[in-house]
Amino acid sequence: MRRDEEDIGVPAPGRDPQEAAVAFPSAVQAALARLLPSWPDARLCVALSGGVDSVALLAACVDLKAMYPALSLRALHVHHGLQPVADDWQSRCEALCERLGVPLDVLQLRLAPRRGASVEAEARDARYAALAARLSPGEALLTAHHEDDQLETVLLQLMRGAGVAGLAAMPAAAPLGYGLHLRPLLGVSRPAIEGYARARGLEWVEDPMNASLRFDRGYLRAQIAPAIRARWPAAGRTVARSAGHLAEAQGLLDELAALDAAGALEGECLLASALQALPRARQANLLRWWLRGRGLGAPSSARLSSILEEVLPARVDATPVVTWAKGEVRRYRGRLYSMKPLGPPPPPGWERPMRPGERIELPCGLGVVWLEPRTGPGLSFGSLQGPLSIRFRQGGERLLPLGRGNRHGLGELCRESGVAPWLRARLPLLASGARLLAVGELWVDQGVVDPRAGWRLRWQR
Repeated sequence: MRRDEEDIGVPAPGRDPQEAAVAFPSAVQAALARLLPSWPDARLCVALSGGVDSVALLAACVDLKAMYPALSLRALHVHHGLQPVADDWQSRCEALCERLGVPLDVLQLRLAPRRGASVEAEARDARYAALAARLSPGEALLTAHHEDDQLETVLLQLMRGAGVAGLAAMPAAAPLGYGLHLRPLLGVSRPAIEGYARARGLEWVEDPMNASLRFDRGYLRAQIAPAIRARWPAAGRTVARSAGHLAEAQGLLDELAALDAAGALEGECLLASALQALPRARQANLLRWWLRGRGLGAPSSARLSSILEEVLPARVDATPVVTWAKGEVRRYRGRLYSMKPLGPPPPPGWERPMRPGERIELPCGLGVVWLEPRTGPGLSFGSLQGPLSIRFRQGGERLLPLGRGNRHGLGELCRESGVAPWLRARLPLLASGARLLAVGELWVDQGVVDPRAGWRLRWQR
């Protein structure tokens, strides 16, 4: 037995199958007890792909549930719709869960990867978004990433020139949706997982994408990782240890960023003056921390430099922007704004009829609007002559806002209130004929407000 396999308590391939059948669930139990304060009164949800890793993890959780009846256990399978065999994978997962007595939910995705985009990355992002949306508060999603996956991840990040956060690789625990994302197999090797699956008499599917040399991870798995392990058999364990050290370092960098942010954050914005007062390295560290917290990923080093060298010192009247795959940063009135890429403005002349209670999807990914009843001051439509509609700026709109004595031009209101220029053309407007009644959730026409009850325009972006 190699020392790295002995450390995790999982027998090496070729050892007694009965020993593997006992030791693997014990390793999962030890990891969950370490990661979950509520163990064993926990709610577990296994992400089941149908491959050997997730199949073994689900079976181990079934073994643990037999020992701890208070455990809640279910499975989620994501049908990506990317391969002709996806329907067969779903059927196999359904059959396995029926055999094991585990409730299964299937999430259907119909992905259409953008031209030139990474199929791996887009499928991963869509998968985790779907899984996060299905988690209930306090539920733990378990994925079957293991020691060998961690080695491959670190190697991939090295080839991409990643910094400390990227080289820290996959954490054992992280927030996800309303629950947690746990990886209890990070200390277990792939051969140990396969040994348990065989000892348990499990069946699984093989994803051809995992072995395809077209994809970076498949190339590493087939061509690079075996050569590394042949020279350094404990590479998975030692690289995972290095990733752990880097994760600790990243934690310290995050603490420093949080201290710097205390004087630089204003709502969801960063004050340019406060950011400029920091040394360059701390500027970059605060930007990365801020963008990760906003769910926008990490821009490349070149994009980050553009933010610091072009956006940050821009003229007061300028509105520069730096964009990457998941987000963009803009500056306006001394503040940095971050958001998902806006894309094009709505098409000229776009307009839709609107009725109270009806939800209307806006173009260009701008979200959904609806009219919601409320107690207290709200819009009253009884005296209006024309039907209601939702549209965008066409020019010349005027409004009688709350607290104003006469009608003001919409452009004037936006400038006085500091509404960012890129948002002005994207504000949904509620109108009755030529009369403007509401501007997003910012202003309403005082002339049609009932002080007792009425409607308000809601906008989910």
